[in-house]
Amino acid sequence: MINTNSTTRIFTIDDFGQVKEKVLNWLQRFGTFSFLDNHQYQLTPHSVECLVAAGVKREIKAGTGHALEQLQRFMDEKKSWLFGHLGYDLKNEIEELSSLKTGRIAFPDLYFFEPEVVIRISPGEIRIEGEDPYKVFAEISGCNVSDSLEESDTLPISIQNRLSQQEYIEIIDRLREHILRGDCYEINFCQEFFAEKAIINPVAVYKKLSNISPNPFSACYRVDDQWLLCASPERFLQKLGNAILSQPIKGTSKRVLHDQAGDDQSRAELVASAKDRSENVMVVDLVRNDLAKICTEGSVKVDELFGIYSFPQVHQMISTISGELKKNISFTEIIRAVFPMGSMTGAPKKRVMELIEEYEATRRGIFSGATGYISPNGDFDFNVVIRSIMYNARSQYLSFQAGSGITFNSDPQKEWEECLMKGEAMKKVLEEQ
Repeated sequence: MINTNSTTRIFTIDDFGQVKEKVLNWLQRFGTFSFLDNHQYQLTPHSVECLVAAGVKREIKAGTGHALEQLQRFMDEKKSWLFGHLGYDLKNEIEELSSLKTGRIAFPDLYFFEPEVVIRISPGEIRIEGEDPYKVFAEISGCNVSDSLEESDTLPISIQNRLSQQEYIEIIDRLREHILRGDCYEINFCQEFFAEKAIINPVAVYKKLSNISPNPFSACYRVDDQWLLCASPERFLQKLGNAILSQPIKGTSKRVLHDQAGDDQSRAELVASAKDRSENVMVVDLVRNDLAKICTEGSVKVDELFGIYSFPQVHQMISTISGELKKNISFTEIIRAVFPMGSMTGAPKKRVMELIEEYEATRRGIFSGATGYISPNGDFDFNVVIRSIMYNARSQYLSFQAGSGITFNSDPQKEWEECLMKGEAMKKVLEEQ
């Protein structure tokens, strides 16, 4: 144990995985917390392995309409750790847009909190920052690994589709007509899967989701009655000093587990896919243009194009774009330039967001937004909220969404199958009790 300062202590640990589970159990006493887990992926640049925030010293909760300005004032009041999320519908104050569809999970459009306790867990140690780190460590150590993680209070759930297969295919055909007319080049269209009167233990479900589909930008995030159980593979935006970086995903193929030859073939098909490369290039160009608004001239570059990365359920095509920020650019100026992320909208961004509002059946809310943290020195790291279960414990409404990038060359049947594939792990977690 090393004494670092009056509020931070480092404790040696033997079993990294067990301590993470104990921390998850300990967190359930808090009405608001954020548990961000990298699952030991070594994607470059590597972030904190497991970063946890619990309890609320101060908070900001806002709907659209000057929400980003309110957040900037909140940040300027005090340099501190902040954890929270940016909801998709912040688009309405960034562009002249609106959201008239209903959304029953009811996360606020924007929420950030300064935590009472910040915990960083890595193999061999746990670093606790708070008023009494010794007390926190004792409470965590006293948690049983299985405490509150049984699924006895999670009942079998039947997931329903918001759209039938035929309805989905008809919408894709209409979107292809928009592309043919020149309204847009590519659009990310999502559909909702949901359950009503759903009773779950959210932490137990998150644990099971992580076991089936551990991903590098996972999160178990709670704001009062709203829960986000996230197994995202995608980084939205990271700032380290003056360096800014985005790693959009476009291009997916299914893993063929227990069949190496079949899995290799699926990966090779993704590498060679003209459609996926076309989608990826579109989003790379969009991100480059977004970053150019806030970066010094000539600094924006593509560090990796068409990188193929394998995750438990799928292979993904990921590109990396980076730049050097202009001096004195604020957090909200950065977000205004790049949000929502191009991988979840399409191009041109404003027009496809209008089409998303017209054709999707459900308000996105926190889905396809971002969750993460801002450090006291102004660095930050945010994921893209995909491959996620959203749950409102008060109304017992549960939802997850899945989508794909639609181009003129899209095969509607294959796009339908891709959505089902992306939702497979979440559906399995919920239905197989």
